Amino acid sequence: MIPSEPIGSIPRSPELLGAMAAFESGEMSSSAFADVQRRAVAETVDSLEAAGSPVVTDGEQAKPSSLTYPIAGLDNLAPDGVVVPYADGHQRQLPWLTSGPLRYKTNAVQYLQAAQRHTKAPVKQAVVAPSTLSLLYPPQAIAGYSREQFLDDLVAEAETEIRGCLDAGAHVVQLDFTEGRLSLKLDPSGGVLRDFVALNNRLLERFTEDERARIGIHTDAGADQDSTHSLDVDYADLLPALFETKVGNYYLQLASEPDPERVLRLIADRLRPGVRVFVGVTDPLDPRVETAEEVGDRVLQAARHLPLDQLGTCDDSGFAPYADDQSTSRSTAFAKIRARIDGTAQAAQQLGAA
Repeated sequence: MIPSEPIGSIPRSPELLGAMAAFESGEMSSSAFADVQRRAVAETVDSLEAAGSPVVTDGEQAKPSSLTYPIAGLDNLAPDGVVVPYADGHQRQLPWLTSGPLRYKTNAVQYLQAAQRHTKAPVKQAVVAPSTLSLLYPPQAIAGYSREQFLDDLVAEAETEIRGCLDAGAHVVQLDFTEGRLSLKLDPSGGVLRDFVALNNRLLERFTEDERARIGIHTDAGADQDSTHSLDVDYADLLPALFETKVGNYYLQLASEPDPERVLRLIADRLRPGVRVFVGVTDPLDPRVETAEEVGDRVLQAARHLPLDQLGTCDDSGFAPYADDQSTSRSTAFAKIRARIDGTAQAAQQLGAA
């Protein structure tokens, strides 16, 4: 069959959103909040299975965001870091690191194990790429803690996290690399992008080829509050560098592209043996739910360019990478996931791959 996987985040339930606010204001205890998070994970896993998803995730229910979860709660951060501007005018902002050493406060293996308690299905785990967290180091050097020391610590922390997830039985570990396309907007020369890819490969080189077959990288144009940060950046400028990343799986936003045929040709030109490309066939930012037939047509289009044994499908992005994003409902997210799964199966049958 043509494999189909979710990217990661699912919109949080009203109960969970209310509990987050109550916990942050001190009106809810940590144990009560943890109970609500456990219910949210269980409900998310159950809903993914009910939608027919062959691979499930925890829906990132307990993450404050897909970018900052490892460092949330650290006391050596300042709030005024790198700003990520979106097309609709809203912004997100990363913190700065104020002192060393960098140590993750939260390791993604806890999210993986929380999901595994509720299912026997394969569980995928999304983790933030070190390239993202490299943006924490401020332009001015930190006294007694050089940027190179910081990067050494960052890669070591990322390795520990990924290895822990692999050892715990993750179906695949997915590096979230949403800043790849954005970097070309900030630096059209591509220098920042090349630095990002080199840093991610510095991490990936610590794993064997067999281990890297269970590691993937996801890139998109940003997805937050029904807006993007870099959809206007040409994929042709990103893909050559992206495909130098030493992973076995690539998860690429495609459904929202204005010219997916052109992007598929670019992918085919860069595709190397032994890797799989999961193409986005549903757009989480579009409020309309795709039909299975629409999804099937997108899969058939991709199959005209990519070998079936190297093709998979996914959603363009997570549905709520930031916990407070309520632009998409849970019911819409699961309806789109069902359409992706059914449409992929229909296309596989037509292609003789089912």
